[in-house]
Amino acid sequence: MGTACALVGLLDLAAGVFPGFRHSRMDGLAGVFPGTVTSVAAAAGVVTGILMLMLAHGLKRGKRRAWRAAVLLLPVGAVAQVLHRHSLGGAVLSTVLLAPLIRYRAQFSALGDPRTRLRAVAAFAGLSVLSLVVGLFIVSAHPAAGTGGPTWAQRFAEVLYGLFGFDGPVAYATDQTADVVAYSLGGLGFLTAVTTAYLALRPASPVAELTTGDEERLGGTSQRKLGEPRGPPSGRPELL
Repeated sequence: MGTACALVGLLDLAAGVFPGFRHSRMDGLAGVFPGTVTSVAAAAGVVTGILMLMLAHGLKRGKRRAWRAAVLLLPVGAVAQVLHRHSLGGAVLSTVLLAPLIRYRAQFSALGDPRTRLRAVAAFAGLSVLSLVVGLFIVSAHPAAGTGGPTWAQRFAEVLYGLFGFDGPVAYATDQTADVVAYSLGGLGFLTAVTTAYLALRPASPVAELTTGDEERLGGTSQRKLGEPRGPPSGRPELL
């Protein structure tokens, strides 16, 4: 299930990054939906794809929280596939994957990992690098205005501005293309900020450890349940 969710995440991410994935038999529906809806769907596909890739490891470990998040994200990815790619194939794949997840939900019962502040720092660093890389792919894959094309410095500046919700130096061929890039970059920045804030603000839960007193109480309780004396009989040495 974890591998299948990772593949769905890659499909959602590729559909949001590369405009060539939009060509399909249902591409005629593009005129039915407003441009803003298509742009938001592209951003949702990118964010959903990254989250599904992040959840794949937790699903392989049987984490309950990862299962809950995957069940919520798969329908979002399916809707994004229809609104952005105008294709039923990816939507059907995401929907079909829900069936075994719900059927075998009892297998996902493991608790989450201990919460520490270091996870927020690691998430910020990892998502920042990932957002820059994915953002460069998004800017490079969509056609820009002019014949020369933007330089790599301009593309990098476009990604940095877009992650914070501002327009960069790159001009695109159409307004819809500009909206798709802007919403996608803004979604990446939003994902990085919200994930980091969530991990940093939630209360830490250190790993539970038994103290010496806890071990003595547990040992005494088990001996009384078995009807054994707490210590060795008098005059007889204790065997370790």
